Amino acid sequence: MMTKQIIRLLLLATMLFIAAGCKTEGKRPVVKIGYMLCNSEQETTQRFLPLTRYLSDKVGVDFVMVPVDTNDFDKRFKNGEFTFTHTNSILYIILREHHGVELLASEKRGKFGSRTAGSIIARKDSGITKLSDIKGKRMAFGPMLAPTGYLAEYDLMLAAGINPENDLGHYTIPSGSFKHEKLIYGVLYGQYDVAAAPVLDIETMTREGKISTDDIVILAQSVPVPYCTFAVAKGTDPALVKKVKDALMSLKPSDTAEVDGETLKVMKAAWIDGYEELLDSDYDPLREMAKRVNMPPYQKY
Repeated sequence: MMTKQIIRLLLLATMLFIAAGCKTEGKRPVVKIGYMLCNSEQETTQRFLPLTRYLSDKVGVDFVMVPVDTNDFDKRFKNGEFTFTHTNSILYIILREHHGVELLASEKRGKFGSRTAGSIIARKDSGITKLSDIKGKRMAFGPMLAPTGYLAEYDLMLAAGINPENDLGHYTIPSGSFKHEKLIYGVLYGQYDVAAAPVLDIETMTREGKISTDDIVILAQSVPVPYCTFAVAKGTDPALVKKVKDALMSLKPSDTAEVDGETLKVMKAAWIDGYEELLDSDYDPLREMAKRVNMPPYQKY
């Protein structure tokens, strides 16, 4: 009798052990990706949640999307709130300098592919036809940590012998979301004389019929610099890093992901044309701009 009870207990223990093992094996690791906010948290989530789900499916890890304000990104990464990062190129340089993040891939979008450029624009009928004409004029910039909405344009003016702090009549950085569109519209409707405008935004707004290239004149344009960038914390499991990089590099227009029961095309949702592998040295022209403009991570005062 005792032997039968022991056998039953052993069988029960074995079944519980097997069940527990299956449950453990069914759990996937959870890894967080910090996404720099674009125009709003809602827009950023709509754009990149399908990409996050795609990476989870491809890599076999439950990736969690963490929308992060641009100005908080460095601090929150330092606090260990996420492992992978999706940022603009100047934030990548800051994170690389401060924390040694490793470059994964750069996003491709528009005519420059994995790169983009900044420009200074005026309304075509304004009488402003060359860069030297902007002295004494009203100008609008994008966010200060925008590589092609602030940094590139500031650098263009310095190269032309124009000091924005002294030579402009006035300059401002508008508040709220969709800042780059606000700048372009602000020039078209006379709120500003000139504005810093990413070439990609001009291209996109023209394609969508929001503006016409006949309405504006480009007074100066920067060299192309890397666009938005995926990076990862140093010391992250190399096998995981390789899987993520491979998944990004193999992304195709036909790839889909499930979000709230809806099948979405990943690249279309994210407004991108894919990813490209760049070298860290490809970011050097942007580093030189930041040094000349006295901007993070190289500011001296």
